[in-house]
Amino acid sequence: MRIILSFAVALALTVSIAAQGEGLQFEGETHLKNIKQLTFGGENAEAYFSPDGKKLIFQSKRGDLGCDQIFTMNIDGSDQKMVSTGKGRTTCSFFMKKSKRIIYASTHLGDPECPPNPDFSQGYVWAIYPDYDLFTAKPDGSDVKRLTDTPGYDAEATLSPDGKKIVFTSTRDGDLDIYVMDADGKNVKRLTTELGYDGGPFFSPDGKKIVYRSFHPKTEKEIERYKDRLANDLIEPNNFELWIMDADGSNKKKITDLGDASFAPYFHPNGKQIIFSSNHLAKDPRKRNFDLLMVNIDGTGLKQITTYDSFDGFPMFSPDGKKLVFASNRNAANQGDTNVFIADWVE
Repeated sequence: MRIILSFAVALALTVSIAAQGEGLQFEGETHLKNIKQLTFGGENAEAYFSPDGKKLIFQSKRGDLGCDQIFTMNIDGSDQKMVSTGKGRTTCSFFMKKSKRIIYASTHLGDPECPPNPDFSQGYVWAIYPDYDLFTAKPDGSDVKRLTDTPGYDAEATLSPDGKKIVFTSTRDGDLDIYVMDADGKNVKRLTTELGYDGGPFFSPDGKKIVYRSFHPKTEKEIERYKDRLANDLIEPNNFELWIMDADGSNKKKITDLGDASFAPYFHPNGKQIIFSSNHLAKDPRKRNFDLLMVNIDGTGLKQITTYDSFDGFPMFSPDGKKLVFASNRNAANQGDTNVFIADWVE
């Protein structure tokens, strides 16, 4: 599920990679060096490393595609290819154990056409498409197998480090909650139960904890508004906080209390810090200025990682901790372009 507005954009395939050196890094981004742009034009986001760190899987709306499809590429940006069906809308892809299969969410069984975009007339919302189910396939996109078949939204799936467990978000019990299941789809267990949105989960490097984003309405007005939006398959992503819990759902603890939209949390390889995206430092709250931030798992030591004055999001460390991949509007050829970037990580 993305936090990027949709724009009508064209794929700028003729842009020379060699000409992209300027404008990739900004003052204060001391944890990053050798930033390289991997995609050029369109909407590209949620790029995640393969277990061996040699490939990336990501979602992209480019060229004639009416909505997001899943692509893979090498970490230098070469060999980009679509690996989803090309039907429906897809999101939230991930490599499975030893890169033998991939997993992603798709609406193509509900309708082969792109589902309609949500109505933004009453504010910015995400669509919780009920046709989303989880699918696995071989890395080249063949041998597609359906993993979930319960009514409602199933998406936002990621894998445990040992490849044995899938953690994901679902509305199967009437609310947006986090679930875990075996890699073959069996033994589904619900991990969160509090009213509100719980999603975007990732395992810690040792597989013992899960970090995620949440919005739990408290007041009567908030609860009514949340339930109304959810009944219409929508959610307002305006106030997310980060939480952490044990892999079995116990010991839930709130990490942030920023009062803004914080999302896309991912563990630092040391297991003691979380990198994430937030508009907490935006000077103008009306602007979509999201930066990458880092915080200790106990909520202390908040630190700014990127300083670009627009969107930076969806960070992920390479398995060896030497690289960071993220999505950004920086160096956009067209207004609204979001591209994938990779950088060396500097401790």
